[in-house]
Amino acid sequence: MTDVSTPRRAGPEDVPGIAAVLNGWIDETDWMPRIYSADEIEGFIGAALPHRIIWVVGDPIEGYLSFDPKTAKIGALYCSRTGAGCGKALMEAAKAGRDFLWLHTNPPNSRAQAFYRREGFVPVGSEIPPEPPETVPELRMEWRR
Repeated sequence: MTDVSTPRRAGPEDVPGIAAVLNGWIDETDWMPRIYSADEIEGFIGAALPHRIIWVVGDPIEGYLSFDPKTAKIGALYCSRTGAGCGKALMEAAKAGRDFLWLHTNPPNSRAQAFYRREGFVPVGSEIPPEPPETVPELRMEWRR
């Protein structure tokens, strides 16, 4: 495993590694239903790459963060191992030069919520998302410098 403290921008060659991190998380998370196949997830990530800023850490990839600069939304933050500094390094990249970020997390994901709180995010509301999996509520959290 390599140093995970220095995020880099993802390129098309990173899409399979990014998808592997997300697919691993889905497979290991009993409350998150698998709606899309591993190949479909990889396709979604590849399609999003030109429209998002995506940072990765590790070689092989151990974590990634997808950010929409138009809306200031963190669309995804997944790490294949916790407590190694992956999430912290990725979050620092997203915060750099910004005053506001927001994201959705799921209420059953208490570890993610604790991490986001340590990073200065506060919960501001919840909703049932209109896209799959509609059965898993989302909690909106926001960060301001």
